[in-house]
Amino acid sequence: MTDESLSSPAVTPVVDIRDLEVSFATDAGAIKAVDRVSLHVNPGEVLAIVGESGSGKTVTAKAILGLLPETATARGAIVLTGAGVSNDVVTLSRKQLRGIRGSQVSMVFQEPSTALNPVYTVGWQIGEALRAHGKYSRAEAKAKAIEILGRVGIPDPETRVNYYPHQFSGGQKQRVVIAQALVLNPGLIVADEPTTALDVTVQAEILDLLRRCRDEFGAAIVLITHNMGVVADLADRVAVMYQGELVEEADVVTLFSSPQADYTKRLLASVPHVGQGSMQTAERASRRDAAWASAAPVVVASQLRIEYPGRFGRSPFVAVDGVSFEIRAGEVLGLVGESGSGKTTIGRAIAGLTRVSGGSLQVLGHEMNGIRERTFKKSRSDIGFVFQDPGSSFNPLLTIADCVAEPLVVHGRARDARGARPRVNELLEAVQLPASYGDRFPHELSGGQRQRASLARALALEPTLLIADEPTSALDVSVQARVLELFASLQKEFGFAALFISHDLAVVDLLADRIAVLYRGKLVEEGTGAQVLGAPQHPYTQRLLASLPVPDPVEQASRREALRALRAAEPA
Repeated sequence: MTDESLSSPAVTPVVDIRDLEVSFATDAGAIKAVDRVSLHVNPGEVLAIVGESGSGKTVTAKAILGLLPETATARGAIVLTGAGVSNDVVTLSRKQLRGIRGSQVSMVFQEPSTALNPVYTVGWQIGEALRAHGKYSRAEAKAKAIEILGRVGIPDPETRVNYYPHQFSGGQKQRVVIAQALVLNPGLIVADEPTTALDVTVQAEILDLLRRCRDEFGAAIVLITHNMGVVADLADRVAVMYQGELVEEADVVTLFSSPQADYTKRLLASVPHVGQGSMQTAERASRRDAAWASAAPVVVASQLRIEYPGRFGRSPFVAVDGVSFEIRAGEVLGLVGESGSGKTTIGRAIAGLTRVSGGSLQVLGHEMNGIRERTFKKSRSDIGFVFQDPGSSFNPLLTIADCVAEPLVVHGRARDARGARPRVNELLEAVQLPASYGDRFPHELSGGQRQRASLARALALEPTLLIADEPTSALDVSVQARVLELFASLQKEFGFAALFISHDLAVVDLLADRIAVLYRGKLVEEGTGAQVLGAPQHPYTQRLLASLPVPDPVEQASRREALRALRAAEPA
């Protein structure tokens, strides 16, 4: 034993996972989801667990809180240490588990809208944890809720403590969920994909808040994510999981600079970077003939204005204000901006799903301002739509083949789903799904497979125009990379024009010929990827670009400082 080891006593981990195994009972037998995983997290440390869907990262996270379903069997040990008390989560009863949840370990869920109860105020829901773990009066619980809401950055907490979840934006709801997790000052916070559904600007704010949770509240964090930029921004150490096993563990700088496992190398290679799209853009441009630029555009917006009517005597809400752009045949226009900027509203207006209030919007030769459904109905078969969440866009009672066949049947291209099956099989193989998957139901496919099936359905009628609304936002980086490659190859094969809506600038740069940036309903910048992302002119575009985390912890640290400087320079 050295003098150094005598002078620096060993740090007791907040959580120590030893040889964890988790299996699920199914009709086909036991399925092992986690296989002999050993990890630890020290006080004030951020451990990121990364891997694709099915790797076991979320199962490991839920096992720390004892939140596994009854069909799961856990073996090994998960030792939580807090306030001088250690507990092995695997051996605790339900009553004992309720005692440590919130006080020793808390969880920040991926989707705050489902984590918060819509019929109770956020103050009541934060106070619920206090009442469950101690004797707090109603006034004391409310005062504590106001204090914690203020500390997580909710403006005017004295008033907003009485608000309901629907009265908050997505980023604010995530702050409320983090306040719930922090109110009892636990030693460990498990954050399961806490920024997946958020725009890059809001994501940057939440990452700053999680960093404050570590620095000001002293909480250790287990971060579950598939966003390698988020890992580079926040994590101290990284654990990489693949098919239930721990394949690599290292500090964040080492893992990104010199990954050892083949899977880690493939995972990092799948991450899109801003600047990668220039080669693809040049290749697409080279395939176009000389007459392409003079042909009539597929979509022309001129001073487009879209309003939502006000209720109870309030003024209308202007979602899109004076926007002008064009989409030509075979061209991909990337539309970027944060939530509420008007991206999805424009996509829905082009598809004839939202009324145009003013200006002009011409789609496939039709003027959409004042158009009747009877007139536009004939052109609907020329427009495909890829939704953000394919799981909710598919009918869970129909097979994948029936879902993909639906446009063919509705538009009279096939008599019924059975008659459409040969065409469905062709489409499934075009999106790299075996034809046999047509007999499966949506819940039997992974997220990436469902998104491929959604692409097949959108392409069923060979559309002239495809509208893709955040089609890869919820996918793992490796799955996202395959879907993006597929989208690019299909666009090359079918030659459709596309409006690609996303808040991920690197993804848009990879696919789009031109990029349009929306801010509060106005178009603030438009150009090629090299122009908009390489030399942004508008302050909002600059902030959007600075908010995008990059998969390099050293570069990300300097970008974080640059973002703080941009925020400080903004007018109050």
